Amino acid sequence: MAHVVITGGGTGVGAEIAQAVAATGASVTIMGRREGPLKDQGLPYQVCDVTDADAVAAAFKAAVAEHGPVTGVIANAGAAHSAPFEKMSAADLTDMMAVNVTGVFNVWQAAVAGMKAEKAGRLIVVASTAGLKGYPYVAGYVAAKHGVVGLTRALALELARTRITVNAICPGFIDTPLLEKSVENITATTGKTAEEARAILKRASPQNRFVGTDEVAAAALYLLSDAAASVNGHTLTLSGGEI
Repeated sequence: MAHVVITGGGTGVGAEIAQAVAATGASVTIMGRREGPLKDQGLPYQVCDVTDADAVAAAFKAAVAEHGPVTGVIANAGAAHSAPFEKMSAADLTDMMAVNVTGVFNVWQAAVAGMKAEKAGRLIVVASTAGLKGYPYVAGYVAAKHGVVGLTRALALELARTRITVNAICPGFIDTPLLEKSVENITATTGKTAEEARAILKRASPQNRFVGTDEVAAAALYLLSDAAASVNGHTLTLSGGEI
């Protein structure tokens, strides 16, 4: 039976994906920094910070011991920081890279050897349209998401003959608590109301709506499936036509 590991699995998109994967009958292990939200999902979990390679390796070892070889990994843990470029610090950029690129690297690296032994696997990252285009006031986030898209494409070619596929899901704005932080930033810097700020963000999509967490989960299920065996190095964009 499949065993899928999902990082950032305690809330938002990660929680939605975890429940959708579990509903297929697959074994699921969710990972995250906070035990409370993980425990709330009612699924097997391991507490770890994806930026800590040793902690990630230990979490994967424990997950394999409990539920068998990992056949799929969805690297969903991420973070966004908003500020004008001139007000950013080097530490801000480092933080964005640590979570959104190095965190994915650590998680995938912890899984690859086992997948090679099983002669199959799925490596997926929940990236962003910010990995494919620019947005103002989030330069560090955009740079990091471009970096993880590059990592996806390179690793996909490196593993292409192993029956391990590597893909990125690139949603536009998703209606999650992370979106609310963007709304708060807009209201704080422009004086607009929360409703006006949400309207501004919606307009990024030609469909004038936010992406649903269920849509991201459905995309993840597809990339995990046998039907996606030939999909490799791909950026599956969920943006209503923005990209």
